[in-house]
Amino acid sequence: MRSGVAILPTAPERARNRDAHYPYRFDSYFYYLTGFREPDAVLVIVAGAEPKCILFCRDKDPEREIWDGYRYGADAARTVFGFDEAHSIQKIDELMPDFIAGRDALYCHLGADLSWDARVTGWLNQVRGRARNGVAAPSEIKDVHVPLDEMRLIKAPEELAVMRRAAAITVGAHRRAMRAARPGGTEYGIEAELLHEFRRHGSQAPAYAPIVAAGERACVLHYVQNDGVLADGDLLLIDAGCELDGYAADVTRTFPINGRFSGPQREIYELVLSAQSAAIAAVKPGNRWDAPHRAAVETLAQGMIDLKLLSGSVAEAVESESYRKFYMHRTGHWLGLDVHDAGDYKHDGEWRPLAPGMVLTVEPGCYIRPGAGVPERYAGIGVRIEDDVVVTDTGAEVLTRDAPKRAADIESWMSSRDA
Repeated sequence: MRSGVAILPTAPERARNRDAHYPYRFDSYFYYLTGFREPDAVLVIVAGAEPKCILFCRDKDPEREIWDGYRYGADAARTVFGFDEAHSIQKIDELMPDFIAGRDALYCHLGADLSWDARVTGWLNQVRGRARNGVAAPSEIKDVHVPLDEMRLIKAPEELAVMRRAAAITVGAHRRAMRAARPGGTEYGIEAELLHEFRRHGSQAPAYAPIVAAGERACVLHYVQNDGVLADGDLLLIDAGCELDGYAADVTRTFPINGRFSGPQREIYELVLSAQSAAIAAVKPGNRWDAPHRAAVETLAQGMIDLKLLSGSVAEAVESESYRKFYMHRTGHWLGLDVHDAGDYKHDGEWRPLAPGMVLTVEPGCYIRPGAGVPERYAGIGVRIEDDVVVTDTGAEVLTRDAPKRAADIESWMSSRDA
């Protein structure tokens, strides 16, 4: 029987400045397999005739717990989390060579952290040094992320339950932001409304730096300064999602700051909404990953031609990619423990088929930067609409459907903000 050993460390703590650290966030792969949230921990999985799951973690330390909070320690961690063994992290260099020795393959992830790579290499070399005693080192080293990516791509019911809750919290934050936005306000004021809503409903953190972009700043895809003023007559693009128990939501809504779309704004908005509807309709088992993107691009290209943003035919716009002047990103990405979650998009050069349990975003947009050589009425308009979508047995479940996105629904929701 072939045997192997997998080694997965969690993320280290990171210093923000001098005596302060960034809020700790565990490694997604490690957390996926353990549910353990403390730093300074390593998971070891031994496969073969006597399989076992081992945790190395911090010791109990009453003095440090006064400063930093509760620690499980090895004994409690083994009992609470169901490991076969648990040891002090201080013993990892002593014990790890024995776990590696005699295994056919070593699964780890090299290249992300040079100090960790050196540590794993040191353990391997210790085992290789025992060759005269008949001890064999693994003859294969494989990337442990490869099989885990495939596992993480299909969400279990328990994972989907957490993601539905994260989506609901995020929807509430976007609804709150729509009602809080007013001419003369600030982007950072709206960001504060989002963060308030996330935290008061139990989210531990935003899943990523929120984008709150008013007016032409919405044409900057990763705008995160959020320090501008909300001007009467502009649109406000908000791309924000919470993280709940490790799982991310990722939602974008674009709406008029004064509560009413102008004619040109509505034209661009309705185009993007139509593209999103076409893309969501293409999310179904058996369709390939690029089907939603192709549906969105064809819809956008036709609309851009109709609005005189582009010339020629849809086929020409798609073939030449002239549409990318106004729509330069893909229509979605995997979503889960990471905002851009684990999982390949192609297999053997072909876009992979969608399957039940996959979760993806659907987020077409249209960004018309000033000076783009288009009719003046459209200059400076940036629109993106993004939802979180689960592939089901028959089609798609939109987790974030309750965040208003029909123009009439947005205007109706915002009209009641002063009631």
